[in-house]
Amino acid sequence: MTWTSEVPPPEQAFDARAWPRVLLRLGALGGLMVFGLSFKLVLRMVERPVFGLRRPITPIITQAVCRLALKIMGLPVHVQGQPMRQRGAIVANHASWLDIFVLNAADRVFFVSKAEVADWPGIGWLARATGTVFIRRDRREATRQKLLFEARLAAGHRLLFFPEGTSSDTQRVLPFKSTLFAAFFVPQLRDSLHIQPVSVTYHAPQGADPRFYGWWGDMEFAGHLLCILASRRQGRVDLVFHPPIAVADMPDRKALTLAAEGAVRAGFAAQPCWQEER
Repeated sequence: MTWTSEVPPPEQAFDARAWPRVLLRLGALGGLMVFGLSFKLVLRMVERPVFGLRRPITPIITQAVCRLALKIMGLPVHVQGQPMRQRGAIVANHASWLDIFVLNAADRVFFVSKAEVADWPGIGWLARATGTVFIRRDRREATRQKLLFEARLAAGHRLLFFPEGTSSDTQRVLPFKSTLFAAFFVPQLRDSLHIQPVSVTYHAPQGADPRFYGWWGDMEFAGHLLCILASRRQGRVDLVFHPPIAVADMPDRKALTLAAEGAVRAGFAAQPCWQEER
């Protein structure tokens, strides 16, 4: 389900005088994506037969592309803490499509996404090329998806998923769902896996609606993208990497879910309101 609010989203409109800035950034982003993905696909042709399901090389390209994309957009990311080196997964609150760039730029991860994204024009192809794990939130497919998770974890992939199941307006953390945490409790993996909670906090540009970077409800992706590219000055994103939680220390998936959600909420609430310095 997509999260919605009784308060309508900010109007997706911008000054026509910003078109040169939009076109410049959009062209640079497009060129970066085409070059980065083409290079990655070529490397994958070598990586796949040598390493199989493991991907020790191509995530480096994804991370570099995402870092450059954020620079093109002019959106700075401030990081507290360190991404874990243990096997397992990262979980974070979800506010925007920008999370894909922000979190990929900070760590080499493989996203877990709803299956519908695979069919989205452009974005679906991008997600498939970067090794995204696609799932359906359907109990009838729970066993198959659990096995898919186990295979990727056994291959050493560090997964990243959003337990809220939907994005919001950047102003809140929604309740975490425990379903996907079940895959971490299989006997052959449990003792070696960790979950690292990450808090993601967006600060809008000075004078803009605080929900400027949020993407939720029936907001159109194209309009939201253009508004962000049109902004002369951006705000910023704060990431807080919390200490990893050993799965073996948790009695069950619900306890692990509550522990991860508590850490994310604490880090989100602790971020002070930020104002751009003049």
